[in-house]
Amino acid sequence: MHFTVEAQKFASSCLAEGSIAIDATCGNGFDTLFLSEQVGCTGVVYGMDIQVRAIEAVRQKLIDADRFNRCRLIADCHSKMKSHIDPIHAGRVSVAMFNLGYLPYGDKAIVTRSESTLAALDQALELVRPGGLISVLAYPGHAGGVEEAQCVADWVHNRGEQLAVKRFQDGNNSNSPILWVLTRI
Repeated sequence: MHFTVEAQKFASSCLAEGSIAIDATCGNGFDTLFLSEQVGCTGVVYGMDIQVRAIEAVRQKLIDADRFNRCRLIADCHSKMKSHIDPIHAGRVSVAMFNLGYLPYGDKAIVTRSESTLAALDQALELVRPGGLISVLAYPGHAGGVEEAQCVADWVHNRGEQLAVKRFQDGNNSNSPILWVLTRI
């Protein structure tokens, strides 16, 4: 199972022309590009990454795909998500996607951290509409990854009445990524 593809499949069921979406961790921009296609010409995608290098690469991908005009790219930590979202979009976000860990082919010392991820998840839960989706893909195979994945699992467990939860992991691989697909009730 390719977990990023699975996350996108679930996300696509919540997205339509004019939707609002968030890529909380742009990385190389694959989810941002996917979201920008799904929301159409009248939708908005907020794309965040703490690394300016990632934001610049995503910007170029969006320009090349002629979708830059529907995206707002933000070079900041996902823990500051809410301060970058237009207040008119609060409670109207259809999808928020998280792909935790480090930037592939980037500096592996720069990783998402439990504290910032939990703060971002709290904000995403406020921003996503009822019936909307939050996907979280965690990678326990890197330094700090096991702790971060456990923090996400605890966060999900403590919000049981607010979320319908689907969890995926390769049970034969202890370092397998973990995908949570969370639908806001």
